[in-house]
Amino acid sequence: MKAEAPVLRAALCNTGLLTWLLCCACLLSPIPSQAAAAGNVFLEEHFGSLDRWQPLLFPKISRHSTYKADRCGAESCLHMASDNSASALVLRQSFNVYQFPKLAWRWKISNVYRKGDSSTKAGDDYPARLYVMFAYDPEHASLAKRIKYQMAKTLYGQYPPDSSISYIWDNRESQATVITNAYTSEAKMIPVSAGPAKVNTWQEYTVDIVRDYRRAFGQDPPPTATLAVMNDSDNTGEAAKSWIQYIRILSAP
Repeated sequence: MKAEAPVLRAALCNTGLLTWLLCCACLLSPIPSQAAAAGNVFLEEHFGSLDRWQPLLFPKISRHSTYKADRCGAESCLHMASDNSASALVLRQSFNVYQFPKLAWRWKISNVYRKGDSSTKAGDDYPARLYVMFAYDPEHASLAKRIKYQMAKTLYGQYPPDSSISYIWDNRESQATVITNAYTSEAKMIPVSAGPAKVNTWQEYTVDIVRDYRRAFGQDPPPTATLAVMNDSDNTGEAAKSWIQYIRILSAP
């Protein structure tokens, strides 16, 4: 779907276009510039509180997913719950993906969505998503993209994000390693887990953001990014819980 100005306005009311929806958070509360990192660690988040995160509520979506700092046994964790609902949490800091390309996390889910289908708009719900949202970089954009993004900035006062990759717990198993979102080609999804076989068990991942972006888009990513987490079920009308025990953003070894 081309993001011309009328479509951009409509996108702000549609939870499927996460690349554009997450710009709402930027427009309402601009993300601070890159924060100082301690050595090779930019972020070490164990969710003792949600001070580093800001909620994102979508226009015209009255039922919101819930996010709270919780306990998972002896450890703190993030508890995410969705019931025919949608909302997200956005990290208040940005970082340079070339300086800190490694992303690690641990999560589990209660169930997948029976009607979830990553190939359709109606099935575009996931019990757990971890987004990497890339800031638009006009210096490296094509002329057509600069014109399009300047229109968006004129309308909303700030550039929307350039693109996104999201690591998902897909509802169905498939052979796909990269999935283009059903709403926009600027959002690529990478299924790190899929299907019901491992529900209610902790799963750990370490990924290389830069490598995955190149694999998904066939080019280098813009340098500046931030994170968002989400559990949504507004398209399928179903319900699920999920938990994230930690998220780390690290430099390459």
